[in-house]
Amino acid sequence: MGPRSRRRAGCVPTQIGVGFRGLARNPGLLAAIRFLFFLHFVSSVLIPFLRDWGGLSYLEILLLNAWFMGWSFLLEVPTGVVADRFGRRISLALAGAAASVAALVLAAAPRYPLFLLGEVLFAAATALLSGADEALLYDSLRALGREEQATRSMSRLEVWKLAGIVVGALTGGPLAATLGLRAPLLLQAAPAALAAALALALVEPPHAPGLSRPRVGELLLGGLRLLRAQPVLRSLALDLVASASLAWLVIWLYQPQLERVGVPLALFGTVHAAMCLGQIGFLAGAARFERLLGGRRRLLRLAALLPGFAYLALAAASDVATVVGAIVLAATFGLSRPVLFSGALNRHIPSAQRATVLSSISMLRTLAIALVNPIAGLLADRSMRGALVVLGVAAIVVAFVTGARPQALDD
Repeated sequence: MGPRSRRRAGCVPTQIGVGFRGLARNPGLLAAIRFLFFLHFVSSVLIPFLRDWGGLSYLEILLLNAWFMGWSFLLEVPTGVVADRFGRRISLALAGAAASVAALVLAAAPRYPLFLLGEVLFAAATALLSGADEALLYDSLRALGREEQATRSMSRLEVWKLAGIVVGALTGGPLAATLGLRAPLLLQAAPAALAAALALALVEPPHAPGLSRPRVGELLLGGLRLLRAQPVLRSLALDLVASASLAWLVIWLYQPQLERVGVPLALFGTVHAAMCLGQIGFLAGAARFERLLGGRRRLLRLAALLPGFAYLALAAASDVATVVGAIVLAATFGLSRPVLFSGALNRHIPSAQRATVLSSISMLRTLAIALVNPIAGLLADRSMRGALVVLGVAAIVVAFVTGARPQALDD
């Protein structure tokens, strides 16, 4: 949970001065905003767009993603000032507007400076959205006297986010195949703009005065101090960050593999949707898998190893079934794995420092991805299969070397 979780604290559980009906509409509006914001038509054809239309090398593509991650890191806390000073409603409206403009900038012309600007805007949009919708939802439910519905409502927000990703992926491939590689990104500007308009219809619940926001340095260093002082917590963070930074690369490497074995562009979205659905299925059955394997530590080890083996399978495979299966396997386990750390992390963090430490870990993960991306890009430009072998071996080594201590995962 990011630093914006602090916005939930101190709200006034009253309906005085706030329209009951307006607050009651907030959960539905927030779900619609999540769906529209994550309706990324370009996601399933992003590599062909940047490589074929944009003329970028794999190194330039992954440097672009590192640039995005770097700005996401820098903007994580400063953008929260917008929500604190002007309200979460304005923060969400600006998020949708920034995402809409970013899509148009990226599709304007195949120029690297425009790509850099577009990624900064996307990073700002993501940071403005991050946590603000959850905080507004929680405060709305509390003001309505429905605080007990918070967990179910938060889960519903995540479902709508995943629905947007799946629908966008399934739609983007056919759009690109029919209208060209620019079309998905140009059309993506419309739902983002609609999300901004819906945000303006939200009602801001009341807040208690005097809430303060830590500085970026205070936020990061405070969490790092606790990680340094607690070996058990440090082992959890290292395990999460190291494995996640390698697993993340499947998002950027799977589309060239589909091209290599002749999968049509129109079907790329189907594979992307399968990656998302695999994550949903794995997380839904995580408790069952844990019981079958005999413990959470074994489940985490397996979830770290499988993306590594999947990368090696991708390097060796030349048939569609194996390539698609390896891609879905890597995404299902590698991209879902960080969620499995939530309970253990929260159990070992003092409540007064929880938001700070979790934000620090999130920032470290972002930095790790930004550092690994250029290395993967250099390797891919020389040999895509060679890059997959290196990443596969690295993921397997990391799974054994950085595994969390057993006592860190004890219930």
